[in-house]
Amino acid sequence: MKKTVTSLKAHSKFTLLLCVLCAFVGKTNAQINYAKQMAATIMNQYKDSMVVKKYASHLEQDKLPEGNRPANWNYEIGVVLMGFERLAKHTGDNTYMNYTKHIVDHFIKDDGTIRTYIMDEYNSDMVPPARQLLRLHELYKEEKYKIAAQTLRNQISWQPRNKIGGFWHKLKYPTQMWLDGLYMLEPFYAEYSVVNNQPEYFNDIINQFVWMEKYGRDAKTGLLYHGWDESKLQRWANKKTGLSPEFWSRSIGWYMMALVDVLDFIPANHPRRNELIKILNRTTTALIKFQDAKSGVWWQVTNKANQDKNYLESSGTAMFVFSIAKAIRMKYLPATFNAALQKAYNGMIKEFVKEDANGQYHYMQAVAGAGLGGIPYRDGTYEYYVNEPRRDDDLKAIGPFIQACIEMELLKKK
Repeated sequence: MKKTVTSLKAHSKFTLLLCVLCAFVGKTNAQINYAKQMAATIMNQYKDSMVVKKYASHLEQDKLPEGNRPANWNYEIGVVLMGFERLAKHTGDNTYMNYTKHIVDHFIKDDGTIRTYIMDEYNSDMVPPARQLLRLHELYKEEKYKIAAQTLRNQISWQPRNKIGGFWHKLKYPTQMWLDGLYMLEPFYAEYSVVNNQPEYFNDIINQFVWMEKYGRDAKTGLLYHGWDESKLQRWANKKTGLSPEFWSRSIGWYMMALVDVLDFIPANHPRRNELIKILNRTTTALIKFQDAKSGVWWQVTNKANQDKNYLESSGTAMFVFSIAKAIRMKYLPATFNAALQKAYNGMIKEFVKEDANGQYHYMQAVAGAGLGGIPYRDGTYEYYVNEPRRDDDLKAIGPFIQACIEMELLKKK
């Protein structure tokens, strides 16, 4: 009888220890599991091609039946597939690069031309998927990827610039620099320069960040405005500063993601590398002041918490989590930001991640899109930003979310 009791006690201790170990492993792997689940959601929703053409209004686009939405080449592909690329590297699972190739091959013809791409528009939004072209050429050695990447690099060479040398966001937006544009051009520009041994372009890349902060930073809050019109002629532009009226979280997120990715390619001994790190520190320090105290995430209009119609927004939050986590891991930011980062990550999961009845995960409450000018005219006011449509499982939100989860796991292992 004694032996039986002793045996039962030992078994109970072993079972308890096993449960604790399982819980620990589950907790430490939670970040990467969320990334995998969101990648599965994307692969389930976009089996053949990914991004639908833009129409005059997102509302018009959303009314169209799925079968009537022709796919086009743009930045949404780029930010999602960068998540897939990083997930493949982190897990060693080729599923993610196979999917990347499948999506990219929908657009890249055998002669290297890119379906739906129009060079003459000089649209920076068309450049981000070029990073996947570099990776696919490295892996598969197919010439079409190299030719297509060269085409997009040529666009950067010919992209219109304002008087100081900053890239116009698009040909149809003359003299304007947007925060978004830094992510659209600079990470590919920097990576291409490394791959092709062209270090002479690093100063031009660094200048884009320096100018955007110089002309776009608000002295009072430290935050960066969405856009700057050098000519000050746009209706949305302040007649003295040329700045747009509000702070939009996702635009700041694009800028921060661009910073931490570009730093991967600027050599450690480059005399101006530290300028980027200082900008990252100033921007993050300002941003943390506007982190929602209760949830830990950020608002659509960054500095106007709890104002009428403003809401907690998922894409900007994911971008901030990714950027801050990577910056801490790479020692661009001090570890003192860890507490705010962990609060933001926990809030991101709690506020925006939902599991449906079929066990599939979804990422909720992202603004569908926002910009300045155009047709119909977007005036950049508070009312404009808070009234733009919202979308669940938006590519611009899931791509950064996947990358944020990977960075959180890498940071824990460091």
